[in-house]
Amino acid sequence: MEIQSNFSLKNHNTFGIEAKAKQFVAVHSVDELKTILEENKNAKKFVLGGGSNMLLTKDIEALVIHIDLKGKKIIKEDDDFVWVESQAGETWHDFVLYTIDNNFGGLENMSLIPGNVGTTPVQNIGAYGTEIKDTFVSCEAMNIETQEIKTFTNTECNFGYRESIFKNEVKDQYIITSVIYKLTKRNHKINTSYGDITAELAKNNVTTPTLKDVSNAVIAIRQSKLPDPKELGNSGSFFKNPILLKSDFEKIHQKFPEMKYYEVSETEVKVPAGWLIEQAGFKGKRFGDAGVHKNQALVLVNYGNATGQEILAVSREVQKTVFEKFGIHIEAEVNVI
Repeated sequence: MEIQSNFSLKNHNTFGIEAKAKQFVAVHSVDELKTILEENKNAKKFVLGGGSNMLLTKDIEALVIHIDLKGKKIIKEDDDFVWVESQAGETWHDFVLYTIDNNFGGLENMSLIPGNVGTTPVQNIGAYGTEIKDTFVSCEAMNIETQEIKTFTNTECNFGYRESIFKNEVKDQYIITSVIYKLTKRNHKINTSYGDITAELAKNNVTTPTLKDVSNAVIAIRQSKLPDPKELGNSGSFFKNPILLKSDFEKIHQKFPEMKYYEVSETEVKVPAGWLIEQAGFKGKRFGDAGVHKNQALVLVNYGNATGQEILAVSREVQKTVFEKFGIHIEAEVNVI
C-alpha cells in the first residue's frame, strides 16, 4: 500500500471537482484497512467510497482512505430466498446487474444509482418505491479507533428517509466493509407502482414484467433524465424530497393547488423537490460552469471547470428561492465537504 501526497481527487468524485488530498491510499482488503488505521492512529482521516454522494468544496487536509474492497458471494439460501454478501468497494449498479442475472429479486428498482455498495446503508438509498432497508440484513463495519469489526443489523441501523445510524449516532466512527442483502429467488414482488415505470413498460409492450424488464425500464428512465457523470459532472439527486405534516402542507396547497405530492403516512406527505425547483425557475439554468440540469431539476451539474464552492452557491440560491416562493425548506441529500 502506497500512501501518496498531494493527490488529485478529480477522478474520485462524480462531480469531477478538482480538489487535492493531503495524503491518499487505496485499501483492497480488511487487513490492509486495519493496518492503515493502526499505523496512522493520530492522523486525521477521510473515508472515500465511490465519490458519488459528495460535493468537495475544498482540499482534504487529511489521509484519504479509498475503500476498494471487492468480491461477492452467496452465504445462505433456501427455496425462496438468498442471502448475498458484497464487499463495500463493489460498484452498486454492477452488483444490481449481478443479482438480476441470477434472478435474485429486490434491487431492480435501484438500477443505475451511482456509488458503491458500502455507502448504500449510510444513505438508505432508494428509488421508484424501494429502499435499501427493504432487503438489507446487516453490514460489517470497522471501528476507526479500535479496528474492531462490528455487525449492524437492519434494526440497529435506524433507517429513515435517506438516513441511518451512520449519518447520526455513529457518524465518522465506522467504515463499512461488507453488506448482506436478502433477496427473493421466486415469487418476486415486482414493484411497478411508479407511473414512469408503468409508462416505460407499456411503451415496450411489456405486460408481465420480469426483474430484467423493470431494471431496463428504470435504466431507460434514469438515462433520459439524469446525465452520465462521465460526461457531465453530477452527483445524482442533490436534494431530498421534503416531507411535510399534512396540516402544514394543506395551507401551502391552498395557495398552490397544482403542487404534486405523495402520502407517506396518515400525518405526512412528500413533495417532489424537483417540481419545486422547476417551478422556482431553475430547471436548465446555468451559472458559469455550474448549473441545474435541463432534464431533471433535482440534479446540479458541473459543465467543466466549476468549483465546489460555485456548485454550493447554486444549491443555496435554489434553497433560498424555493423557500421564498413556497415556504418549504429543501435539504441537500449530498454530503458537502
